[in-house]
Amino acid sequence: MNRMRRFGIASLALLCLLAGTGAEALGGKENTKELHIEEAFAGKEGTMVLKNLKNDKVYVYSKERSKERLTPESTFKVANALIGLETAAVRDEYEVKRWDGVEREFESWNRDHSLASAMRESAIWFYQDLARMIGDKKMNEYVSRIGYGNQDITGGIDSFWLDSSLRISAAEQADFIEKLVEEDLPFSQKNQKTVKRMMIQDEQDHFILHGKTGTRLSDMGLGWYIGFIETEKGTWVFAVNIDGSGTEAKNIILEVLKEKKILK
Repeated sequence: MNRMRRFGIASLALLCLLAGTGAEALGGKENTKELHIEEAFAGKEGTMVLKNLKNDKVYVYSKERSKERLTPESTFKVANALIGLETAAVRDEYEVKRWDGVEREFESWNRDHSLASAMRESAIWFYQDLARMIGDKKMNEYVSRIGYGNQDITGGIDSFWLDSSLRISAAEQADFIEKLVEEDLPFSQKNQKTVKRMMIQDEQDHFILHGKTGTRLSDMGLGWYIGFIETEKGTWVFAVNIDGSGTEAKNIILEVLKEKKILK
């Protein structure tokens, strides 16, 4: 194999690797700015991707980590809800599933839930049941169609996103949320609007914050917060992960949004 051919194959492999981890979501150097927010992470490893959809400016903390694929944990509920609605595994955001009586980690989980309330309380059992109703075939089809991370659901239909086979980078999470904001995912506009509405966590006169946390409950060693904020001046999407909890990840983005005068 000659040198030029080897170089060409190596270059193609590198491009595929970068594309596969969401590097394209970070944009070119001219549109990307490094964030210096080490203090916000309080000594813990983590990353943040923050994008202004009005001008496509991207702000990144720890660019290398932003391309590292990690398990999505409960942030997958966003995709799971979209797939559940699209496949009619659940009728709408108000459809209720009865609690099975099994006592789980958090008191708020131990009751009946709707699609919306289970998103709000992050009740895993509801979305596990939803995934089983969707089934392997349709779940695999839609996870592939939306290009969700490594698209690997082999870890079990009701657990593949929980410290298992499915992995996604912060850059890919931000790209996924941007497509949801623009209703450019392979789902009906109605279903995308429904899930965006379900993600609302704070609604004030000057902003609406949509988000979803995720925490690796096995060791509390990985936390996520993904979403977007609508303001009078435009919309920003974000994805944060940290070697900690989802609550920590959420607090970091809120702090940065305030420092940047995006959240007032």
